[in-house]
Amino acid sequence: MKQSEIELLRMLAKRLERLSVDSLWARRASGLRGNIIKVLEEIDSGGDIKDSRLSALIDRAFEVLKHAAQEIPDIDEIRKKYK
Repeated sequence: MKQSEIELLRMLAKRLERLSVDSLWARRASGLRGNIIKVLEEIDSGGDIKDSRLSALIDRAFEVLKHAAQEIPDIDEIRKKYK
């Protein structure tokens, strides 16, 4: 397990936490964030985590963040609508 992957997981957990509760993806993000925190705690206590498990968590976190980002409206389109 690489230190860079561990740091990436920490960063992703922080980003997942910041999703708006109005997001359709917030519930999925919350569960995923819980799994990431659990894995990070295992790592911090000296546990050995399979690379495939880390990779799956990282991939899923990026997928959820991507979908959540697509929900954010384009402010320029909103402005055009009301001019």
